[in-house]
Amino acid sequence: MRIRTVVLASLLAASSTAAFAKGDSKPAPAKTAKKAPPAPRKKLVPPPNAEHKKALADLYGGFKFGMSKDEVLGVLQKQIDERYDDKLKATSDISAQDRLRKDRKEELARASSTYVAFDGKKTGWDVSIVENEFAHGTGESMMERWENQAGKNQRRFFFFRDGKLYKMFVSLDVSILPEDKKNFDTFKAVMEGKYGPGDIEEGKITWRTNEFDVRAVDHLKTYDAIALAIEDPKVVKELEPLRDAKRAPKAETSSVIKAVIDPEGKDHPDVKSNGGAVDAVIKAQGGSGGTKK
Repeated sequence: MRIRTVVLASLLAASSTAAFAKGDSKPAPAKTAKKAPPAPRKKLVPPPNAEHKKALADLYGGFKFGMSKDEVLGVLQKQIDERYDDKLKATSDISAQDRLRKDRKEELARASSTYVAFDGKKTGWDVSIVENEFAHGTGESMMERWENQAGKNQRRFFFFRDGKLYKMFVSLDVSILPEDKKNFDTFKAVMEGKYGPGDIEEGKITWRTNEFDVRAVDHLKTYDAIALAIEDPKVVKELEPLRDAKRAPKAETSSVIKAVIDPEGKDHPDVKSNGGAVDAVIKAQGGSGGTKK
């Protein structure tokens, strides 16, 4: 009897094992993963109309994409000469005329001296308002010039790729604005009031045309400035993968550190005496930007 019981138990055990192997004992059903909600569709903004495109094209400032450094300097020479010719005609004082001629020569020489190639050596621009506008080792270079005449207070940066102009970045200091106007809502209202609706991303508005793109960038918190970049989209597209490969990851730099790194205030020019350009833009939107703090 004992032997028969053991044999029966063994057969039942073997039968259970075979049944499990055949799948008679079903495992618990797996939980179905919830599908992620579809990403919201990006709102398509129509290209600028003729009036807004003309306003955007004014950012060329008399320059053209594809110009060499010497050709850019040639246009600058012409612009400077025209401005100083008017000043020279306005005075008959010989010593005053001599000072004006000296200033005219120095102004062009200063612009030429700012030329820098981004070839891997650290420059003063690696932590600046244009720090995200270039990368080292991609054939890029830059030259800059103050444009603070006729009520303007702005700084124009010329960016070259393989020696050819492909982008200009214009920084407009708005430090005279009251604190309640230094926000993205004011920035957006002014920019879209002048240039029409654009593609809005965090801190940036972009307008696209067949010939050029324009970006308005909010630098109010870090540099008391807004910036407008007009660029050749074909060259930008070519540079993107090169920059991704060359640019080293960079830690976020606080505005306090940036202020210490810029002891001479080169990115914070004095606009108390010629802030008319900013006042005009803000007043055009019905604001009170001309009020000094």
